[in-house]
Amino acid sequence: MFLLLPFDSLIVNLLGISLTVLFTLLLVFIIVPAIFGVSFGIRKLYMKTLLKIFAWATLRMERGAKEKNHQLYKPYTNGIIAKDPTSLEEEIKEIRRSGSSKALDNTPEFELSDIFYFCRKGMETIMDDEVTKRFSAEELESWNLLSRTNYNFQYISLRLTVLWGLGVLIRYCFLLPLSVCVLPKPKEFLSKHVHLMCYRICVRALTAIITYHDRKNRPRNGGICVANHTSPIDVIILASDGYYAMVGQVHGGLMGVIQRAMVKACPHVWFERSEVKDRHLVAKRLTEHVQDKSKLPILIFPEGTCINNTSVMMFKKGSFEIGATVYPVAIKYDPQFGDAFWNSSKYGMVTYLLRMMTSWAIVCSVWYLPPMTREKDEDAVQFANRVKSAIARQGGLVDLLWDGGLKREKVKDTFKEEQQKLYSKMIVGNHEDRSRS
Repeated sequence: MFLLLPFDSLIVNLLGISLTVLFTLLLVFIIVPAIFGVSFGIRKLYMKTLLKIFAWATLRMERGAKEKNHQLYKPYTNGIIAKDPTSLEEEIKEIRRSGSSKALDNTPEFELSDIFYFCRKGMETIMDDEVTKRFSAEELESWNLLSRTNYNFQYISLRLTVLWGLGVLIRYCFLLPLSVCVLPKPKEFLSKHVHLMCYRICVRALTAIITYHDRKNRPRNGGICVANHTSPIDVIILASDGYYAMVGQVHGGLMGVIQRAMVKACPHVWFERSEVKDRHLVAKRLTEHVQDKSKLPILIFPEGTCINNTSVMMFKKGSFEIGATVYPVAIKYDPQFGDAFWNSSKYGMVTYLLRMMTSWAIVCSVWYLPPMTREKDEDAVQFANRVKSAIARQGGLVDLLWDGGLKREKVKDTFKEEQQKLYSKMIVGNHEDRSRS
């Protein structure tokens, strides 16, 4: 029949049939499941298939490296410098013992050899900085066929190179167009239920595979949901399973367009850059929101910046001063399928979203922790640290005291003074002990 039609009509008909098939597939496998919140298990099957491919690629990579006598990169999972945790006083005692035959009690308050402790500590800090390495992509011991880490493996083996090329075609010629087709267009009449459907469509557009744990602890109205922060898509991950009011600074560009569209359908709390610095104004607006039990729970990322999926850094105390019930949430991504960390100093939002949509998948686990309230003997900082520790423990993340703001700022003098106080306390303590004897 097609041969009897003019060539132009044949092309039009084939195009129409292709679009019809594509729309039917989108409707059946993406839009309808997103509306009813169900899954056919296709993404989990896809994830298991990728894991098998990655396992084969890892074995092939190691075999090829062995044949070519090529040293594979193995990241230091626990840091570059391996040593047992010790105190300042213990380390200085050890230096004094190794440098002098005199007993420590017979030494003066200060020894020249003490300088070596601080020199060594400074060099160790430079080599194995706990802060800086939290803002670069997490390296993998095996290769996930994505050339997005600091080390590429596709040149080790011809088979790996061919498989990597096929992966590029699949991600950019199939997954990327599919993601662009199903991304929702926000409208003014969006209700919270339509919001939920749109977030679920976004989850499918990003090929996100999410496992939610302990849903009975999901945040409720009049509360504050706090979570560790790896990526802007953290919002999509959480909002596809519940309703939230967002809090954040007003942005420009693509992010600003999204924010303006969102606030038309839901009472989100956006602050101008000048308002963010006014702690009293921020606290007032947040308090007014949580006191209205008809309003959605506020979603806050207290770290204030994205961390690379390995750690939880200091929580800002502002959201813990309000007195509302806090609902902690731990989010942990599986880096085997794609790096979800947003290095904002390296990639813009559009570039980052492109990287996400061309990853194999976004696989993560979400844990809803039991609600927590501030105790009578706790200040806001102690409460924030207690919530942070619970999130880190549940997500298998490193609990750090450092402020994520050090990503762009200098170390505060208080951190330096703390080490000076520890050393002074040790010297004064030794002097007092000798005086008593």
